[in-house]
Amino acid sequence: MDYQETLRWLFAQLPMYQREGQAAYKANLDNTLLLDKYFRHPHHQFKTIHVAGTNGKGSVSHMLASILQEAGYKTGLYTSPHLKDFRERIKINGKMISERYVTEFIETHQLVFASIRPSFFEMTVAMAFKYFADEKVDIAVIEVGLGGRLDSTNIITPLTSVITNISFDHMALLGNTLETIAEEKAGIIKPGIPAVIGTRNPAYDFVFEKKAARCKSPLQFASDHWHLEPNEDGSYDLQHSSGWQFQNLCCELKGIYQRKNIPNVLETIPCLRQSGLSLSDEQIRQGIAKVITNTGLLGRWQTLNQSPLTICDTGHNIDGISEITRQLKTCHYKRLHFVIGMVSDKDISSVLDILPREAVYYFCKASIPRAMDENALAEKARHTGLKGSTYPTVAEAYAAARRNATSEDMIYIGGSTFVVAEVL
Repeated sequence: MDYQETLRWLFAQLPMYQREGQAAYKANLDNTLLLDKYFRHPHHQFKTIHVAGTNGKGSVSHMLASILQEAGYKTGLYTSPHLKDFRERIKINGKMISERYVTEFIETHQLVFASIRPSFFEMTVAMAFKYFADEKVDIAVIEVGLGGRLDSTNIITPLTSVITNISFDHMALLGNTLETIAEEKAGIIKPGIPAVIGTRNPAYDFVFEKKAARCKSPLQFASDHWHLEPNEDGSYDLQHSSGWQFQNLCCELKGIYQRKNIPNVLETIPCLRQSGLSLSDEQIRQGIAKVITNTGLLGRWQTLNQSPLTICDTGHNIDGISEITRQLKTCHYKRLHFVIGMVSDKDISSVLDILPREAVYYFCKASIPRAMDENALAEKARHTGLKGSTYPTVAEAYAAARRNATSEDMIYIGGSTFVVAEVL
């Protein structure tokens, strides 16, 4: 098989949550443990950092990986989902896993996969851990796919467990309250391993405190210790309660929601230093400043064009979209053109309720089975006062927005990771 044939086999043979949703989710670690045993526990051969959360875990994972790269460590990075190429999920020092490794991995172990019948995600985690071991990385940043407690990545014993924030997403699998969702995320906290939580929230912070107490794990909330002030030039001044500070800290990621993620990253650093890693303040500064350059992160308030200003973002749940609408209010434009598609298993009505009423909407459907029909989405949107036209594909919606927008207008593309993926 060549690389494209390998991908077709992967997508055809293995249940894939990205495409199929709940039916592809495995609520246990049985297959993961079988694969781990078969591959002789590759994750024991390198250090890890584990990152969970509803929003922000991708940005935090990439910033941590970028800092580690700046410090000279050979750094693995496992994230999901991918936007343009499957290989985005598995990187070392910002470079994607080779097509040859992917193809040979599948060809060599195809009979085992046929026997165990792992999900797409279970197989991908096994590939990542094996690749990182084969390539002898010093450390790998491992992003949780969904939840935490039963996620396939949750067989590692990391140097630190990091949890970004908790919001409503994947409720059918993780629970209908912030407390139950937090309990799933808290599943990555391990006995004696330090845990860092991004922000305090009385709706769920006690969940992490109880789990950390049971595990005898040191626990810190970044929001308890860091004060962040944005500067007019887009940089940040940060002050820690201990006196540790960063003045004019720059970040390549321009979403205002990074103001929550950066303190989370910084609060993780002392735990890593205590584990024996050498990370200077200058390496931290450079890692955050060059996170896109170092890791290739896509789709986070990403500028696609300057005239008209065109932005895409993968934020797709109520918390993520709230941050995006807040940032849209700070942008200057004559008219806002909003290309939007969503997946049908999200809380669509709540998201539509907070979108800007004055925008012109281009309702579309991403080319995955989970995507909501564009006409059904437009009908829901009409009930909340949003007006626009429907398009059967993302490409047609984006093309229409570009035709209609003047140089003084703004185009925003989002609502779903898969809409952004197709535009990119």
